Amino acid sequence: MPETAPPIYPDVEPAIRITAMPADANPAGDIFGGWLMAQMDMAAGIIAARHCEGRAATIAVEGMKFENPVHVGDEVSVYATLASVGRTSMVIAIEAWRRPRTGHERQQVTQARFIFVAIDDDRRPRPVPPLTGNVQGAFCG
Repeated sequence: MPETAPPIYPDVEPAIRITAMPADANPAGDIFGGWLMAQMDMAAGIIAARHCEGRAATIAVEGMKFENPVHVGDEVSVYATLASVGRTSMVIAIEAWRRPRTGHERQQVTQARFIFVAIDDDRRPRPVPPLTGNVQGAFCG
């Protein structure tokens, strides 16, 4: 059986850390994917709003695949980094990790790219600042 490489944990603080509760799960105790996706969207929204200094709307999610389940009681940590910006858009790279309530071993659950557009008070796209080398929350190169 081939050895698998150890996971590479993000080396920054998570944008969100939350405990998965029974209301977030199916009868078997597995957390709904939609709940996890909502946590990831909130984390991405924090980074997007901070960068564009205002409102931003999710317009797409790319590349989401669930690799491991999340169970009731697990601690879920969501890491977010600003990966790139366009004229009005931002791409946020997201990783979600789980840790059993009484354990220490962490597992990556999923990752995805969330695309946001900065919007003005009339909900129309507006320009965003350029990406700088001093990005808050960066975890991947």
